[in-house]
Amino acid sequence: MAHYVAGATRNCGDLHHSTGRNPKFGKTREVLLHPTAIAALEKYRADRARWQPASDCPALFLSLAGTRLLYCNVHHAFQRMVVEAGLSARSGKCRPRIHDLRHSFAVASMLDAYTAGGDGQAQLALISTYLGHTDPAATYWYLSAAPELMAAAADRLAAYEERS
Repeated sequence: MAHYVAGATRNCGDLHHSTGRNPKFGKTREVLLHPTAIAALEKYRADRARWQPASDCPALFLSLAGTRLLYCNVHHAFQRMVVEAGLSARSGKCRPRIHDLRHSFAVASMLDAYTAGGDGQAQLALISTYLGHTDPAATYWYLSAAPELMAAAADRLAAYEERS
């Protein structure tokens, strides 16, 4: 995720239909944004145009030096926000990471589908696409360690068995 932030360009066009390039595989894919994210990015674009009007750097997000963000700096900024937000690690090896946002998104999306009575397999295919996975099997591990998701799946199975 931080790679997308660091790699975003000014020319990403219409934020309502923006695309991002995955540096890991070099593929381009559509990046869906919430209206509040679009509004924030539009404000940032306007602020950036005033702050760095003559920058030749194609990056959307710039460092204070006017250069493309480095992944390590995005990671460091995320860690500062974790501390400022008061989030704590569950253990020395299990600390909040920027990549965890992908896991949270996948679990929340599946929980939303289950709560709405939706088709979990269809939702899994969508989540896989959003995460850039070519195979839904690659998405399963994002979901396997979420107790709340396992409880929702168990409730759905019990309801199904009662109807059968």
